[in-house]
Amino acid sequence: MSDPAVVLADLREESEELDALVGELRTEGWAAPTPAPGWTIAHQIAHLAWTDRAALLAAADAEAFAAETAKALAAPDRFVDEGAGEGAKLPPAELLARWRAGREHLQDALRSVPPGARFPWYGPPMSASAMATARLMETWAHGQDVADALGVVRTPTARLRHVAWIGHRARDYAYLVRGERAPAEPFRLELTAPDGTLWTYGPEDAAQRVTGPALDFCLLVTQRVHRADTALAAHGPDAERWLGIAQAFAGPAGQGRAPRGAGA
Repeated sequence: MSDPAVVLADLREESEELDALVGELRTEGWAAPTPAPGWTIAHQIAHLAWTDRAALLAAADAEAFAAETAKALAAPDRFVDEGAGEGAKLPPAELLARWRAGREHLQDALRSVPPGARFPWYGPPMSASAMATARLMETWAHGQDVADALGVVRTPTARLRHVAWIGHRARDYAYLVRGERAPAEPFRLELTAPDGTLWTYGPEDAAQRVTGPALDFCLLVTQRVHRADTALAAHGPDAERWLGIAQAFAGPAGQGRAPRGAGA
């Protein structure tokens, strides 16, 4: 994903698709619960607005972002929920306007980043392309929560390739945040795209590999589905372990979702 313009264009489309879901909601609709415990639709959009602001700081004002990072380190288990909670208190129209303005400001900032420049983040430092990919991944994932809350089934698109890419790239990070050592050898990933084509990552001769639908992989690495509820196949014990802990997002290890039907 080396061309930021391509990723930014897809990020805009992903944001607009989510915007279409929430743009006409009545006030009570914003209070609808989503699959994330304690989070309403308002929390989901507030989180995206909050993270867009953090990304803008990282791209444009490293010193200001460092101050935000210090706050996160002081409360690693609370800062995400607290940021979403504060935004969710806003009137829906104000929250929606804030999210729309923030994502456009971030688009402008990332388009103006000099080639090769990198800036800080909560995980490894980011290029403009990687940051845009991360924002698309989060927009898609939180958009899935909103869609689930509204009972909407979204049509998978080719934009999933960005989510799959960052999920593959974040393999070692999933081990790191759990205090584990990542396998030394690379894995092979072979995913069936929404249009039936094959997306591949990693060397062809890798002993450890994962195969299956791209949508399932993207849902898994964003922790929107339990491993047992996917059609993914792990070939090798290390690959199986990865699928049990995979996460594409920065921050502490996520708890993931319970299997469908759990507790029923």
